[in-house]
Amino acid sequence: MSLEDIRNRIHKAERAAGREEGSVTLIAVSKVQPNERVEAVLEMGHRCFGENRVQEAAGKWPQFRERFQGIDLHLIGPLQTNKTRQAFDLFQTIHSVDRPKLASTIARIAQEEGHCPDIFLQVNTGEEDQKAGVLPADADKFINDCKGMDLPVRGLMCIPPVDEEPSLHFALLAKIAERNGLQGLSMGMSGDFEEAIALGATHVRVGSAIFGARDYG
Repeated sequence: MSLEDIRNRIHKAERAAGREEGSVTLIAVSKVQPNERVEAVLEMGHRCFGENRVQEAAGKWPQFRERFQGIDLHLIGPLQTNKTRQAFDLFQTIHSVDRPKLASTIARIAQEEGHCPDIFLQVNTGEEDQKAGVLPADADKFINDCKGMDLPVRGLMCIPPVDEEPSLHFALLAKIAERNGLQGLSMGMSGDFEEAIALGATHVRVGSAIFGARDYG
């Protein structure tokens, strides 16, 4: 698989869903990938990337930004409140705002800094104990509270349970977003992004299908 293959599959899925070509943003998930693989994708002209950890991003992206213009970096992993200010300097979008305390911290730092990354709120659609995100039953209130803090809430994010049909979770997320007037849907990964696009995804997070298998060694 390659970047060009993934782009072509995204465009095909957009057409099949009756959507405008280019309406889906491809986030190339570069976490735990060697710099040479990331650089190869940058050389192909791709500029939108996703990282899981603030520390890893801080060690990688400032140097790439010196060499490549227009990098759009998304935090797709959990954010600790004590790393929030650092995240403001690195990321254009945070996809993993998953609890009121973090939302309050982001709102306070946004006031102090005079700017704020775009925000996606994470919903734990599978109601899994080990997974971050607000429960679906609490999502409407959380969205309303975040809007009340003047946070730039662009949409919702979910990570479906590995052993369940992902389209059920994508449909649930889309329903919550629609009733709250949110356009953005960050959902779909290497194995299921076409299903996500069919159900309205605006951002898909694809890693191994672009870069190859991760080496956690």
